[in-house]
Amino acid sequence: MNTDNVSNLKSLYLFYGPEKFLLEESIKKIKKSFGELKKGINYIEIGENNILDIISNLETPPFGFEKKLIIVKNSGLFKKDSKSGNITTNRNKIEEYLSNNFDYVKDYNVLIFIEEDALKNLNLYKFIQKNGIVQEFVFLKPIQIKDRLKKIALAYKVNISDQNLMYFIDLVGTNMQDLINEIRKLIEYAGPGGEIKKEDIDCLTIKQMQAIIFDFTDNIGTKNIAKALEILDTLVYNKEPYQKILITVYNHFKKLYLLKLYENLNNSNISIEEVLNLKPNQMFLISKYKKQAYYFKEDELKNIIEELSDLDYKSKNGLVDIEVGFKTILCKNS
Repeated sequence: MNTDNVSNLKSLYLFYGPEKFLLEESIKKIKKSFGELKKGINYIEIGENNILDIISNLETPPFGFEKKLIIVKNSGLFKKDSKSGNITTNRNKIEEYLSNNFDYVKDYNVLIFIEEDALKNLNLYKFIQKNGIVQEFVFLKPIQIKDRLKKIALAYKVNISDQNLMYFIDLVGTNMQDLINEIRKLIEYAGPGGEIKKEDIDCLTIKQMQAIIFDFTDNIGTKNIAKALEILDTLVYNKEPYQKILITVYNHFKKLYLLKLYENLNNSNISIEEVLNLKPNQMFLISKYKKQAYYFKEDELKNIIEELSDLDYKSKNGLVDIEVGFKTILCKNS
């Protein structure tokens, strides 16, 4: 998408999807092409409560500027209507206005819709697709993330091996904002001409909770109780609430239990990613879950999640200290 200046921009955009970082990056590029943005003059923001203001703002000239940027967030225009029918009514009005006045609209405006999701069979969707740009921002797969991060590192003349990049993604997760923040720290540490090594990643990177819980569970599975308790104490030291740790560990072991049931039942009517509730960019976690499920028998996993559930109830009702109860369960099952 060429956005070097306003004249290269389309007049209509529909951006939607779960990958917010990449979506916002596209918005920033468009804003940059405008240069100076003055709110209320050549820059307008519209929310779900003032949808029909779109039309009045499209009709108002961008006084003193070549074009006006109008950003509409979460309008609801691209989803199914409610019983009241307001969405359909508003959508029809805006679609009709755009159809009848598009020559004027495209000369003086850049209109961007930002939505969580969008129905592709809507006439408004099709109109934007025909006359502008529709782009769905989906989560990148690990290999795509790796390539993107590699380019960022090389742009700063910093090297990092593919193996270390995948290790880095494994620790940080697949959220692009988190990944960008963490890779910048490593790039700055390595410096131009330097190389990011595994030990640098271990020392400087903030692990996401999921990676820590995988490490924690590995140590329980291999009966290394001392290391498991060390990881737990580190989480507490880093001010993670015990209740959050308990719930996270419970959900993790519940997935291992469901995976064990899935493997034992060999049910082909449901996929393994559905069992584990994984997003498309999290498929690389399947092998990790399988490895950890191998450490435990089905009845062991069932007992652990029952004990964690029981601890959650008792700790909330003042019947047991959550720290003592949690460590007791760990020692018992390690």
